Amino acid sequence: MSSHSSVPPQQAADRLAIRELIDAYAHCADRRDARGQMALFTEDTRFLVFMDATAAEPTQELHGREALAPVFDNLNTYQATTHFNGQSTVSLDGERASGESYCLAHHLSFGADGERTIMIASIRYLDEFVKQDGEWYFAERRLMVDWTETRPCAP
Repeated sequence: MSSHSSVPPQQAADRLAIRELIDAYAHCADRRDARGQMALFTEDTRFLVFMDATAAEPTQELHGREALAPVFDNLNTYQATTHFNGQSTVSLDGERASGESYCLAHHLSFGADGERTIMIASIRYLDEFVKQDGEWYFAERRLMVDWTETRPCAP
């Protein structure tokens, strides 16, 4: 078990800011704020989606903040979503950082027959962060889907 007996104030502030960045991403997703979600990324960001976390190549790879719009707008295909962020680790290196965070993403849908279903995805994000003008941003985000489950969902 590691000891955190003495964390410099700037390091504590950076860690908190990065956690708030991770949480803002989930909040924007659930509120369907695609523009707010995009603003959390650098202009030259990379976003990679691995629908199978064991795959060597991503299912989708996007470059640049504006390329993220269709991915984030795709959440509108669901009636509602809820992203629960779990544990995360962050390694700081000056104005750069890397980290891994866990998320359980719940996606609620209604079929043509009115049947309500829920898809739950266990996601890990592998992130590269950069601090620009005093603010932390995602420089690269790898969305790794470890597993999914889809089932009927009663109200």
